[in-house]
Amino acid sequence: MHMDISTPYIIGFAFVVFVLIGFRVVSQKRRGVVETFGKYTKSLEPGLCWVFPFVQTARTLNVTETMSQIEPQEIITKDNLNALVDLVVFYRVRPDPESVRNAFYQVDDVVSQIEVLARTTARNVIGGMTFADVNSKRAVLNDELRGLLSAQTNNWGVDVVRVELKEITPPKVVQETMNQVIIAENAKRSAVDFATAKETEADGLRRAAIKAAEGTKQAAILEAEGKSAAFDLINKSFVGNAQLLRTLEVTENSLKNNSKIIITEKGITPTLIMNDAPGITSTVATISRK
Repeated sequence: MHMDISTPYIIGFAFVVFVLIGFRVVSQKRRGVVETFGKYTKSLEPGLCWVFPFVQTARTLNVTETMSQIEPQEIITKDNLNALVDLVVFYRVRPDPESVRNAFYQVDDVVSQIEVLARTTARNVIGGMTFADVNSKRAVLNDELRGLLSAQTNNWGVDVVRVELKEITPPKVVQETMNQVIIAENAKRSAVDFATAKETEADGLRRAAIKAAEGTKQAAILEAEGKSAAFDLINKSFVGNAQLLRTLEVTENSLKNNSKIIITEKGITPTLIMNDAPGITSTVATISRK
């Protein structure tokens, strides 16, 4: 039997192709599993790996944080309002081999089931709250939803990182009422601010008037004190001059009556001895010059 020389080359080429098509490249952000005839065989780590073609299958999934936009849904709140709720869930598959296996074999489709679970959990939680509480306590509600979802997805090898309540839209009638309330509150705040400003202005004017009155009063007191001091000075000057004038008059009369003038040691204070005649008592007058 004659064998064609090209046959070994063909077999070799087929073998090389067979080997090459078995290589797989797993990126850093993905993890996976290898299945042999549908049964789990091993885990896939990032890098280059090889699977037996046509016998083994490689499956991978993303283990980085993923955002899932939950379709908006109407939820009836505790006070019977139909609110349209829009959610976003951030989650990630844990990268360890066991968690990756659970994400493949404990749940059919991680993404779709997380979305369904988020909708039902939000309906149960928000349905037990009033609309005012849902709208004002979003941070508390987000934490509660995240905790409930994490507890239910833990066996899937999935961590729910956070839940964000993006929007809560009330019915149109409620929106109009809320807008009216907001307008009224803004008007009330503006009125209070205006009244406070007017009160501050009035208080400033009152303080200025008090200061002006105190200044006028102080000026009047100083003026009165000045006038009184001037009057006292004039009065003292008048009394002193009157006394000097009287003394001069007495001196003049004494000189006319031939009375004697005795100059004392002080020189400027002469003593007048009046009626210096025998048997008559002398009268002494002192002239003070200042």
